[in-house]
Amino acid sequence: MSDTLLDVQGLSCPLPVLRANKALRGLPPGALLTVLATDPASQRDFAAFCAETGHALVSASEAGGVYRYVLRKRSEPA
Repeated sequence: MSDTLLDVQGLSCPLPVLRANKALRGLPPGALLTVLATDPASQRDFAAFCAETGHALVSASEAGGVYRYVLRKRSEPA
């Protein structure tokens, strides 16, 4: 399955999560979404977002002030 990239660098909370949620709505179940963010609060926000919505946080990393999150869209609506 192809990976979709969402670049939300420079945006502050809650915009990265809101934009990711919108992007996930347009993807098929099981699809991957990679998000690039620069807001340090996004670490907490994406973990909470995935816990609340049922999407999987496949990976989270940081390099040079850029946070990279890989989310897998849940199979069925919560």
